[in-house]
Amino acid sequence: MELALIRTKYPDGTNGEFRYEGNLICYAIELPWLLNRRNVSCIPDGRYRLLSRYTPKHKLHLCVADVTGRSGILLHPANNAKRELLGCIAPVLELTGPGQGRQSRLANEILKSLVLPVIHSEEVWLTITAKTSETLNEQKHEHS
Repeated sequence: MELALIRTKYPDGTNGEFRYEGNLICYAIELPWLLNRRNVSCIPDGRYRLLSRYTPKHKLHLCVADVTGRSGILLHPANNAKRELLGCIAPVLELTGPGQGRQSRLANEILKSLVLPVIHSEEVWLTITAKTSETLNEQKHEHS
């Protein structure tokens, strides 16, 4: 399974779109890009393996493996990146500003319902890229 996270970085936060086979699944919020510094920055663009993991705090959740210089990058609910994230990625159903969104718990469940049924039988990859003018043109055609 190949998921895409296409994102735009702003000084106050990073916003993105989770896509599967070209279709929008939900949005994402992250911290701003601060040179991949632990706990204060989003992770670099790249291709990463997603794994499932269980912790008492986040229960069954997804995590991003093999991020250079970082560990413990989770996908978990949050509606305000600066207040609630330490470098992780939060799915949201609606973007409300840079690094801010709404309905994160529901978005997280939607993403998990797509990925968890296959994660033990096939590799799941997340490719993170910056939004380009080409991406913007594709989205205009989607909405017209």
